[in-house]
Amino acid sequence: MKNIKKLIRNIKLGRNVNRTDNPKARFKNMLLVAFGQKKMFKKPIPALLHFAIYAAFIITQIELIEILIDGLFGTHRVFKPSLGGFYTFIISFIEVLSVCALIATIMFLSRRNLLKLPRLNKAELLGWPKKDANLILIMEIILVTCIFTMNGTDEVLYNRGISHFEGQGSFGFAVTQHLGPALFGSMTDGTLHVLERIGWWGHFAMVLAFLNYLYYSKHLHILLAFPNTYFADLNPLGKFKNSEEVTKEVKLMMDPNADPYAVPAVDPNAAPVKFGASDATDLSWFQLLSAYSCTECGRCTAACPANITGKKLSPRKIMMDTRDRIEEIGNNITKNAGKFVDDGKQLLNDYITPEELWACTTCNACVEECPVNISPLSIIMDMRQFLVMEQSAAPMELNNMMTNIENNAAPWQYNQMDRLNWKDEN
Repeated sequence: MKNIKKLIRNIKLGRNVNRTDNPKARFKNMLLVAFGQKKMFKKPIPALLHFAIYAAFIITQIELIEILIDGLFGTHRVFKPSLGGFYTFIISFIEVLSVCALIATIMFLSRRNLLKLPRLNKAELLGWPKKDANLILIMEIILVTCIFTMNGTDEVLYNRGISHFEGQGSFGFAVTQHLGPALFGSMTDGTLHVLERIGWWGHFAMVLAFLNYLYYSKHLHILLAFPNTYFADLNPLGKFKNSEEVTKEVKLMMDPNADPYAVPAVDPNAAPVKFGASDATDLSWFQLLSAYSCTECGRCTAACPANITGKKLSPRKIMMDTRDRIEEIGNNITKNAGKFVDDGKQLLNDYITPEELWACTTCNACVEECPVNISPLSIIMDMRQFLVMEQSAAPMELNNMMTNIENNAAPWQYNQMDRLNWKDEN
């Protein structure tokens, strides 16, 4: 609960942005993209592997509820008497999904550590991010092992008539009715009881450990993918937002009735207007939510033409850097009794360099590829705006273009009187 409050506090450090419009479209977006994993299936094999883990994670919670009730009230398989054959079907279904999840987990570990897929071995993943991904997969293997240990030993005990659950015969679970006797059939009754308890406690303990570790892991996307897809921008990908302050100035300049010498009313208590973003708190709360929602899958970076051609830009790194910076700011606030003390750092330069920002072609490939509708481009554009409008630090080529537009009403350097000469060439 402490980490949840901290997470919400950090996200709210961002600027306000209204994402409450069109709730039907937003809910549909969430169902298709987050729950249905629509965008994952552009690559069927990884999608099916991921879906196996995803489905097992959700359905297994049914068994977790029973485990919790059994632990609190001293019962054993409390749902079996009332559900009968349907109970056998549910647990069998969970076991089949668990086998699929185990296979998928081993394949994901192999892809990261043996096959060394390029997008899973980029520079930004070295160190903790790679360890984090491997640790979660190892925890998944332990969890599945505990499930089969619990069910398999209980199957053998049940066949011997000495299970915690009264009765004799077989549970008939799809996997452990075969796996249990094969692995544990030769063990003594005492050993079986110990292993069954280890499986029970191990399953429960791993779930609790996972939930507490989730805040520190990229797997926070398991929870945040849903609000992130709900609050995602519904505008077409090619539509960029306009700065309200700039729009007001342009409208004032184009208004023939406006007084150019009028002094605009200024709220003395208002903070000075800042164009763009130089630090994480200059971004919107949704952009910070997206940073926490990033799965670090690298599909954005793998599709980025700038990254493919060897430039420094990695959209995944943009999101990871944003998350690291807002975490640093949040820890600063916690350490200083709820007040941020200037640490001399910013997201710009200390985490993300101008070279990375200007390498972006604004093609939206990263946004299109993201499985949970994250937009690294929106952060890049906000930081570019700061460079141009606050620091006048645009590249020389861009400055030349803007100067030509200002003087010639075109990006090219020629007289305005010559703009239509092209029509006489033929």
